[in-house]
Amino acid sequence: MQCSWKAVLLLALASIAIQYTAIRTFTAKSFHSCPIPNPVNCSLSQDTDVADRLCDENPTFPYNLSRKTHVLILATTRSGSSFVGQLFNQHFDVFYLFEPLYHVQYTLIPKLTQSKSTTDRRVMLGASRDLLRSLYDCDLYFLENYIKPQPVNHTTDRLFRRGASKALCSPPVCESLGAVDLHLEEGDCVKKCGTLNLTLATESCREHGHVAIKTVRVPEVSDLRALVEDPRLNLKVIQLVRDPRGILASRSETFRDTYRLWRIWDGTGRKPYNLDVTQLTTVCEDFWNSVSTGLNRPPWLKGKYMLVRYEDLARNPMKKTEEIYDFLGIPMDSNVERWIQNNTRGDRSSSKHKYGTVRNSAATAEKWRFRLSYEIVAFTQHACQQVLAQLGYKTAGSEEELKNLSISLVEERDFMPFS
Repeated sequence: MQCSWKAVLLLALASIAIQYTAIRTFTAKSFHSCPIPNPVNCSLSQDTDVADRLCDENPTFPYNLSRKTHVLILATTRSGSSFVGQLFNQHFDVFYLFEPLYHVQYTLIPKLTQSKSTTDRRVMLGASRDLLRSLYDCDLYFLENYIKPQPVNHTTDRLFRRGASKALCSPPVCESLGAVDLHLEEGDCVKKCGTLNLTLATESCREHGHVAIKTVRVPEVSDLRALVEDPRLNLKVIQLVRDPRGILASRSETFRDTYRLWRIWDGTGRKPYNLDVTQLTTVCEDFWNSVSTGLNRPPWLKGKYMLVRYEDLARNPMKKTEEIYDFLGIPMDSNVERWIQNNTRGDRSSSKHKYGTVRNSAATAEKWRFRLSYEIVAFTQHACQQVLAQLGYKTAGSEEELKNLSISLVEERDFMPFS
């Protein structure tokens, strides 16, 4: 009997769910061991009966013994997230990881980079939360479940964009560097450091005071509630947003094939009948839902959530970065300040690399106004009118207004952290 396409699809999704369940079953372990005598949770003279009773009643004692500040940069593609990630990557005491959830997505949902299936989303988010929890505990071995081909002896050359993490391209993870290699370009890291030893990476993570992770693969802050509420973590979320018109312009230029129909519309003035408008509206819906949750200030987000507009950061990077570090309770060091000074005043040639972070940041934030036709801008303003108003982005009423940079399309807003 011939199977229908629906039956085949259901079987495929069931297979994905079974694979994920198997990974959780055979690799899951407790996040923390029972409390041991140390200056944080007890003294050496603490009554041993009390300690034994704590172990009996709660063998996985819910306490972040190191009190590290765990940071999650919650963003979407082409919103300035790589730039924000560098604000943590440059800090001497922050262990930074660039898009580790890439491996979850491409292992569990191969070739479906923008899957809209509810089942796919549930499986993906469950696996993502488990991986994030393990990485914040500096258990980088958990990544091996998702890296293909499987690492051998805890070594791999397949970690996605390893060179974007300074900690993974520095001693003790990379011992082959000399004094002249302290500021490696991303592409030079793998060439000079060779394969990544996950054991050394785990040790490096534990030596740092804080862990920061950037992801564009979690749609909304509510998807992180289980982690935010986990008493074993000290997790704080930086949600980065950007004008959807700027995101669309940047994606159309960066992902030329995927956004080919938008480019045809921009070039010909004729909207293709088969244009995938969800490439735009999904961004706006995710922003609206996530930011609404954050601005409603639910108790579980108290002291845990900060909303940052890319435009505010681009116009005053030093001031905004200081505000971010104040919210996190982490001292901002001179490495971060120096990086900001060197990477926000770039000339035109410095922004040619599509994933680079050297920019004339203020000019970059406005560049979309000259990249998109007014017809596409008007369409975007109508499709995303709710979130534009929510985030303080003004609409352009004409092409003249759009191109006139003396007219700001960003309202002055003070999105104070929820503390």
